[in-house]
Amino acid sequence: MSARVALAAAVVVLVAVYAVLSQRWVSADPGWYDALPKPAWQPPPWVFGVAWPLNFLALLVGGIAIAWTRPSGDALRFLAVLAVSVVLALGWAHEFYVPHELGRAAVALVVAAALTWALVLVAGSSLAWAGWVLVPYALWMTVATSLSVGYWRLVPAGG
Repeated sequence: MSARVALAAAVVVLVAVYAVLSQRWVSADPGWYDALPKPAWQPPPWVFGVAWPLNFLALLVGGIAIAWTRPSGDALRFLAVLAVSVVLALGWAHEFYVPHELGRAAVALVVAAALTWALVLVAGSSLAWAGWVLVPYALWMTVATSLSVGYWRLVPAGG
């Protein structure tokens, strides 16, 4: 297997794990989330259903393009930043939806969002259009972070 194929496959596996695990944890306790007080800037539910598939698609397109066309070092740098940001984003999903630890979840997402902006820069330095493809994802992560902090502030400790 060539390095390009292996790196592209790693992007696909990482994004698939991200999509599957986040969906699993987001669905863990829907009654709890429905009853959660929402920040005033909370978008309507359908926005989440549109945004996340597009975010995963952007990660796939940008990541595969870098893995397939750029030097291995560029692809490895992209994968490293993506992997750490995905681990933190999944940490948010788990902490938020499973034990309902809103403070820990918010902190994880703050760091994940910062790494997502770093991912935009890493992608853009390797393949300019790939960086631009990831800007909407980074914007969405920023909004999600503000929502996570908003939930944390609205829900009393232990609630």
